[in-house]
Amino acid sequence: MIPILTTLSVISSWYGPGFNGSITANGERYNQHALTAAHKTLPFGTRLRVCLKRCAVVRVNDRGPYYSNRSLDLSKGAADTIGLTGSGVGRVKVTRLN
Repeated sequence: MIPILTTLSVISSWYGPGFNGSITANGERYNQHALTAAHKTLPFGTRLRVCLKRCAVVRVNDRGPYYSNRSLDLSKGAADTIGLTGSGVGRVKVTRLN
């Protein structure tokens, strides 16, 4: 069976250096260079394809963001990969893969 994929446009930000090595909500150590993300409700382990200037596949391992207008917080590595680090916040396209 092939899953039906839905793509949404959401506001995303990124977090990194100040949190590197901290324990994430799922209990693993945060690695700012990994391709991970924080989301308020998606199950841990959910994989998302996130696109801005380029695309990356990230894994949800933390909770957040804690700003009302943002839906996703990316690791610095993921933000670097898609071209978000310069602006810090942007509208990205997100597709849930699992």
